[in-house]
Amino acid sequence: MRRNALLFVLISLLSGFGSTTMTLAAGIWVYDLTGSVSLAALTAVCVYAPTFAAPWLGGLADRLPRRPLLIVVDLALGGIMLALLAVRSAGAAWLIFAVLLVRGVGYVLIDAGETAILPSALSRKILADVNGWRSSAQEGMKLVAPLAGASLYAWQGPTAVIVLSAATPLLTAACYTAVRLNAPAAVNSGGAAEDVAGAVVGAGGAGAAGAAVGAAGVGEAGRPDEGRGFRAGLRALFGVAAVRGPVLLAAVAIGASGLKDAAVLAHLVHDLQLPATRLGYLGTAQGAGSIVSGLVVGRLLARTAPLTVVGVGAVLFAAGCLAQSLPWWPAMIVGSLVIGVGLPWTLIAAVTAVQTLTPDHLLGRVAATSTTVMFAPVAVGIPLGAALVHLGAVLPLIAAAVLGVAAGVIALRGASSRRDAAAAIETARI
Repeated sequence: MRRNALLFVLISLLSGFGSTTMTLAAGIWVYDLTGSVSLAALTAVCVYAPTFAAPWLGGLADRLPRRPLLIVVDLALGGIMLALLAVRSAGAAWLIFAVLLVRGVGYVLIDAGETAILPSALSRKILADVNGWRSSAQEGMKLVAPLAGASLYAWQGPTAVIVLSAATPLLTAACYTAVRLNAPAAVNSGGAAEDVAGAVVGAGGAGAAGAAVGAAGVGEAGRPDEGRGFRAGLRALFGVAAVRGPVLLAAVAIGASGLKDAAVLAHLVHDLQLPATRLGYLGTAQGAGSIVSGLVVGRLLARTAPLTVVGVGAVLFAAGCLAQSLPWWPAMIVGSLVIGVGLPWTLIAAVTAVQTLTPDHLLGRVAATSTTVMFAPVAVGIPLGAALVHLGAVLPLIAAAVLGVAAGVIALRGASSRRDAAAAIETARI
């Protein structure tokens, strides 16, 4: 298990470094070729747009052997990246967007497949810890990769960045090959369904237990449902309160983070009269907070339910937004640090709930669907926040804080009521 944990952390380091390096360099490259800031900004859209198709793409992680799928996708991405070597002029810039779009599709497949394969590679005792370590590894790369990518691009041009970005998927493919897998704990019998229902009772009460049995695909006769199709994934995600709650409330907090993007820049430049380059310090502070967050979240999830961790993370996110709204530069740094701690907790807790309470035969599409649910609101939050900035930079930050507090209160109250329900069930049994 320790070997597998190290391999998955290494995969996160490699993929985080390679993807961040290329994403930054692609924007610079498009700007150099076309002179258009708007086109340069659209490179990031190509990476994230496939997230909207994640529920359908995630189904492949359930229909196909997962480790071969991960390896093949990584190998394909390594080869596709080399196609960028053909770009020499502005007329060929479309190829950059096409490759980034394909890479975005590949990342959705990898995310779904990796989320689904983790429970087969790790014991549940360390699953939350490894999720946290992976998050810390990815955030750590965000501190290093942008500078490395920009420096490499300035020193050797796009060719060096392309070769590096093509090499990292090949290395992660090798890591997937080295992972040792156990037989998945498939939920395909009455007894297995009762195990899942029991786990949900501990987290969410008797009502969620019945939903868990239904979502597991076990009918009244104890026969497994094939669980095919997009609808089966939706039922498994939204049919179990202990999974649905953390995912939906994490989506509120993560979506609210989109509101503050333009506001932070406007507050920094217009209200505090500081240069835009100070954003780099805020990004570093948030990344440092995220590293710390990933290192401790596993211990929190070992002691308390995912919904509680989501609630605490959402409240910390709200506190960070309020700090960033203050007319004081050090407060913005502290706010970024606090957001870096709180926001990943909401994501990691939700992902862990999906991994531990979803039947194995549905895990790929449920993981992908949860990714869409949690990150699609960001696509709405960013333009909405940019519009609200015209009414003042502080307003979007306050709005994000209000949403964070609301999500946190709902999560903590829900976790408390579920603990009371579980205690009542235990008392009744005695």
